[in-house]
Amino acid sequence: MSDLEARPGEALCEAAPAPGPRTDFHPARVVPLGGVRGVTVERVLPQRDLPTVGAWCFLDHFGSPAASAELPPDIDPHPHIGLQTVTWPFDGEIRHRDSVGSDVRIEPGQLNLMTSGRGIAHSEYTVPGAPAGHGLQFWIALPGSHTGIEPHFEQHRDLPVLALPGLRATVLIGSLSATGPDGPRGVTSPAIAYTPIVGADLRLDPGAEIELTLTPEFEHALLVIDGELTAAGTAVRPGPLLYLGSDRAALSLATERGAHAVLIGGEPFGEDLVMWWNFVGRSHEEIVAARNDWENRDLGRFPGIAGHPPEQRIPAPPLPNLRLQPRKRRLARDS
Repeated sequence: MSDLEARPGEALCEAAPAPGPRTDFHPARVVPLGGVRGVTVERVLPQRDLPTVGAWCFLDHFGSPAASAELPPDIDPHPHIGLQTVTWPFDGEIRHRDSVGSDVRIEPGQLNLMTSGRGIAHSEYTVPGAPAGHGLQFWIALPGSHTGIEPHFEQHRDLPVLALPGLRATVLIGSLSATGPDGPRGVTSPAIAYTPIVGADLRLDPGAEIELTLTPEFEHALLVIDGELTAAGTAVRPGPLLYLGSDRAALSLATERGAHAVLIGGEPFGEDLVMWWNFVGRSHEEIVAARNDWENRDLGRFPGIAGHPPEQRIPAPPLPNLRLQPRKRRLARDS
């Protein structure tokens, strides 16, 4: 997924909430992606006062009621560094091609996970004749120890499911557990993670009352996609992100009419980050170098993509007239 804003701003990270359980709402903003169809998405992360949840640093909800009811426009080849892209569609189909040779279609219930490392280029096109798209696009920031790894791509067509009475939880990445009638159960995704992290798609039946087991060292957040539910005693509807804070060993969920939600979490990410356009780096110089390599067609860092002529690419937008400053999201316990 590309950040298609014509003049992307630097993502400034302000002080994080104090550690401990919380139930804070963070409204999404509607962002235009451009193109002849005027497609918009709901951008859930980053937010000025909540730039990350664990290593999750970017989240777009496309096809939501508040945004365009169709897939984002076809996205020509564009670069990424320093992150993993996560594509999770609920409806529609997307064709993914990249500079490490991948050429796949992704359908609902399947996961695309692309690790950019030092540099990768990819494209995403809607599949002709497929239904209107609806889904989520995430970025996961790579830790400094892995920003220079070789880029690679994974597609997972059969993810593990934590199934309990009233709950079907598909685990995208990391592990998730809960206690059912027969005792504790847990599942772990085969998707490769480079920081302690979790992401899960939750489908709750009408009348469900569930208690998920959480990792207390993680911070967590919940996004309701459809329906309504109560999380940790707080009523949640589609739209805003519910930040749950840290230091929770369990999360209670209940719904009268059924609900669909996504849970994300991870160990608080304590490294300095500079996010600009499609790059996640640590310094102004790193971002400038990546932009220059893309604009200068450095095929060592950003090889071509089979099926796309060299001129078919998204040019990098101009850098702002300022020095990009890293910001560190510190929990109060770090100060």
